[in-house]
Parts: sequence; C-alpha cells; structure tokens
Amino acid sequence: MTISIRAAAPGDRAFIETLGRRTVMASVTPLRHPLPELVLENYDRLLAIVDGRAHIAFVAERDGERAGFILVVESMPDEVTGDDQAFIAYTAVEPRMRGMGVGSALLVAAEDEARKRGLPYMALMVTEENVAARALYARAGYRTERRLLCKAL
Repeated sequence: MTISIRAAAPGDRAFIETLGRRTVMASVTPLRHPLPELVLENYDRLLAIVDGRAHIAFVAERDGERAGFILVVESMPDEVTGDDQAFIAYTAVEPRMRGMGVGSALLVAAEDEARKRGLPYMALMVTEENVAARALYARAGYRTERRLLCKAL
C-alpha cells in the first residue's frame, strides 16, 4: 500500500470539489445548526478564495487512487502578530482511507513546500470534536496557540 503526493492538476478540481463537499459537514460543531446547503455554499466560497490567492494544493494517491487533498493559502499573515504564515484552508481524506497515513503524508508535503517558499509558520483551525485530526496535528508538532470561543444566544 503506497501513498504518493503530487501537486494538484486542473483535472483534480472535480475531485477536490466533490470530496470537500462530502466531508465539509464534519467541520460543523454541535454548537451550530446551519442549513447544509449554506455550509456547501461556504465551502464553494472557500475554494474561490483559495483560487484567488497564491496557494499550495496537493493530492494524495493510495495505490493509484485519489485518496485526499490539502489546500494551503501561501501567505496569510497572523491576525495578531502580523507574522507571515501559510494557512491550511482545507484538508480532506476519503473516509474509507482514513487512519492509513494519507493525512500525515499530505501535511508533510504541504509543510515542506511552505518551507521552500520561505514561510516560517503553518497555521490551521480544527474543531474540538475532530479528535482524529487533532491527534494528527499534535503528532506533527502543532500546538494550540489560541482558541475560538462561541456561545449560542
């Protein structure tokens, strides 16, 4: 079982759109109750934002089958310090291929490319409930820098 990572090509666009749309509801916390069609619209909006900026996009293949992707905005300064950083806009792995190293391989490739581009930090947001993703990021050395707090009114 081999995992390979490559730069996303124009032919991968439908895969990125489809897999992202199939997995985006996992980004919604139990605190919020949006209409699914609004979440899907916001995912499409996120893709447009990423497309409009310098970015890094990789696709993972496992045994020749597309298994996941990562989208990283190349330069998104930290909102507090102003430090330059890469920002992981979205990562998705085919549900049946989770836990097989696909996410780790995508993360390593994105970090390596960000380093090559001279970016000193990589940042991201992940929900508290996404235990598997949080464990992946912790293993890779990511630490909580701030927390987004929310309260339903």
